[in-house]
Formats: sequence, structure tokens, C-alpha cells
Amino acid sequence: MSGGVSDRETLETAGDPGGGFLTGIFNRGKSPQDRKTVTFGDAEAVRSMPLWSLISLIVLAFIWWAGTKAWGFPEDFRAETEAAYAAKEPAEDLTDIKLLTECRVSENCDEDSYTRLVSVNAFPTPSDTWKGFNTLRTDGFKNITLWEHTSTSLRRVAIGMLIGTLAGVPIGFAMGLSSRVRGFFDTPVELFRPIPPLALIPLFIIWFGIGNPSSYALLIFASVWIMIISARAGVRTVNLSKVRAAYSLGASKTQILFRLIVPNALPELFTGFRVALGVSWGTLVAAELVGTDTGLGSMIFQARNFFRPDVVVIGIIVISIIGVLLDLIVRLLESILIPWRGKAR
Repeated sequence: MSGGVSDRETLETAGDPGGGFLTGIFNRGKSPQDRKTVTFGDAEAVRSMPLWSLISLIVLAFIWWAGTKAWGFPEDFRAETEAAYAAKEPAEDLTDIKLLTECRVSENCDEDSYTRLVSVNAFPTPSDTWKGFNTLRTDGFKNITLWEHTSTSLRRVAIGMLIGTLAGVPIGFAMGLSSRVRGFFDTPVELFRPIPPLALIPLFIIWFGIGNPSSYALLIFASVWIMIISARAGVRTVNLSKVRAAYSLGASKTQILFRLIVPNALPELFTGFRVALGVSWGTLVAAELVGTDTGLGSMIFQARNFFRPDVVVIGIIVISIIGVLLDLIVRLLESILIPWRGKAR
């Protein structure tokens, strides 16, 4: 057929169109009925493919390696410097940033003899980052290991999300079930929701002081408004005919709330929880600026003061990986607790 698209391709349907590489975990075991044949232009059938997500990750790693590698570096000077560092008491690992620094001050190495796309002080090489990770894992940074920083950050986010959820969900349900409550809370919700949590850091320091209290308050502020809105939206998704049917069968308001409204609102609650968790995890770095000595955000900013770009990059990578894993866990819980999502009930 001329003038059109003749090639067809079969795409597996995915649980989450934006899931990226992790989407493939939820697509295994699909039956042939879950496949659909589409032509070019059917946007609803376009899904993220794990293989291409993996290729994208490899390309990013290659760009990192190629951009930070010192091309044309004299290998004889590298070998001499490695031997000198190995002979030290105690022996030291020779990182790329140390090697290039030695080259600048040595008469046997010309700094113009190598080419590097990214400055040595701006971004570490993959090998330096890996060596820094091993050092953080064993010895830590400023005598605090990477696991201690990570566990502290996770605890802060968990406490902030817990309080934000426990406070936000009842308010959101009440706003969805009562006109008076909605009228009362609409004003503060719409006023405070657009405020970036970072803008409140100076006030929180004045109110709560430096340290954990200000960090918790910032994370609670980042999550509570999202949970209020998602709970309010979840109540509005309940089919009115189901409510009337429950009343006709003699159900009480408590039974309707816990057996009808809450189950129907769970999809919206999980969506809001995922968004709130992402916002809270993204606010973590700023939250840990408020006079804290531990945590990934605190580690990043302390490493900046000591000119340790490898530690900064490690902190960023750990935050990114944990953020993806947290989202995956929430999606997995969602698929287990509300398997009816997206299906007619």
C-alpha cells in the first residue's frame, strides 16, 4: 500500500508507560491477548522498552568515561607515579585527579600533553568515583560511612512521609466528604501548596532551630499538601450509584467509609504517595543543610567544601538509585494491594 506505513510492530503492553527500564519487571508473563498490533501513529500503544533503556544507560556511562578521560597522557609518567604511591607508608591509591595534579607540578610531564574535555576539578572519572565509593563504604567521609549517611537520610524521609501521610489523608478525606471542611481547608491548602519547601528554610531555623527538627518539618511540609489533594481526589472517584446501593442495603457511614470509599480511593492515594515520596526525597538535600552532620545531603555539601567531587557524585548517584528503588517498591505494593486498578469493577 503506497502513501502509508506498511511495517507493523508488536509491542507489549506495560503496567506504567513511564516506567523506563523497571517497567519490564511488571511485563513478564503477559499472555498473547495482552499484545496488540499497531501502526505508526498509535500513541497509546507506545511503551518504554527495557532494552533501549539499558542502551541509554550504557551511552550515558560512555559519555562520562570519554568526557573525563585524559587522552594522550604519557604512560611512563603514570607508571612511575603509581609505583611512588604504592611505595608510600601507608600505600595510597593513585586516583586520576591525583595523577593529573602530579603532572602539573612535575618536570617529567607536560600538562599540555593530554586532552580532557571536562576539567579535573569539575567532575571525577568513573575510576575515581569507584575508588571513592569503596573508601566511603569502608572508612567513610569524616569518619561517617556511606551506610550511616544513607540510613539517616532514609529515616528522615520515612518520618516526614509518615507524619505527612497521617496528617494529610484524614484532612483530604474530610474535604471530600464535607462541604464545610472543604471550605475551611481550601484556603490554607491552596495558599501553602505552591510554596517551595526551600523557601521556608530560614523560618524553620528560627522556629525549630538547626538539626533534625527543622529537617523533619521541611519534609513534612513537602508531603502533606500532596497527600491532602490525592485523598480529596480519591473520594471524588467513588461512584455515587455504589454509595446509594450501600445505603439501600443498610450500611452505616462507617461501613461506607472503610468498605467503599477507602478502597476506591486507594489508587489516587498511591499516586499521591508516589509523588509525595519523590518530592520529599528530592527535598532531602536541602533539608539536611539545616545544621545536620549526617545524611546524604549533608555529605554532599561537606564534600563540596573539601573539594571532593568524587564524594559529591557518589552522593548524587546514591540518591538517584534509592529514589528509583523507592518508586519501584511503591509500584510493587500498589500492584499487590490494588490489583483492580485500571479494570472495571
